[in-house]
Amino acid sequence: MEVQDLEKIIRGKESALSAVFPALMRKVYVWMTMALAITGICAYGVATSPNIMQMIYGNSMTIWVLFIVELGLVFYTTARIQKLSLTTATTLFIIYSALNGVTLSGIFIVYSMTSIAKVFFITAGTFAAMALYGYFTKTDLSKIGNILFMALIGLIIATVVNLFLKSAMFDLILCYIGVGIFVGLTAWDSQKIKHMLAMQVDMSESAQKIALMGALSLYLDFINLFLYLLRIFGNRN
Repeated sequence: MEVQDLEKIIRGKESALSAVFPALMRKVYVWMTMALAITGICAYGVATSPNIMQMIYGNSMTIWVLFIVELGLVFYTTARIQKLSLTTATTLFIIYSALNGVTLSGIFIVYSMTSIAKVFFITAGTFAAMALYGYFTKTDLSKIGNILFMALIGLIIATVVNLFLKSAMFDLILCYIGVGIFVGLTAWDSQKIKHMLAMQVDMSESAQKIALMGALSLYLDFINLFLYLLRIFGNRN
């Protein structure tokens, strides 16, 4: 093979990569936005239906079953993503975001619409800033990400403990810690997704499933950041 032919092949691969990467990144944020919209619509729809609210919150077991199903969907999709088809994985993501909306419907009863809207925009601004930082920074955030993941496990354990302690002050402290953790995780996930998608050379189903998992990660970061900020700044009804 001549040198000129080899250079053409290399240039062709670089061109394909530059075209594929933005398309995959768009898919990440399109899927994430879609999931947030579904969650919001389902949450508001359930909250405005007294019968459905009574069915869900009238029995404590119902909400726990929904939580368990949600966790099961996330763990199943993440663990089986390589064996699932893109269509199936996307469907599971949609189902999860809808169920999450159902379980989050209670915020419309606890907090005022004004404060929910205010905190949503605060969350969106914070999320966007950290996602952009993670995308453009040259600093390797992998070590910080590992520390934040361990801190998240500690936060979950402390939250469970506080279910028994019922300490309002401890709960507020955990909320601030939660905000810090998910602000950092947003930047880390953004950088990690960028690096993973930059390695893809085509729009194969495998590449799109990586983008879908990236959308799920950022969706979870956004939702958790929103909930912790709402508990700090939200005005109760």
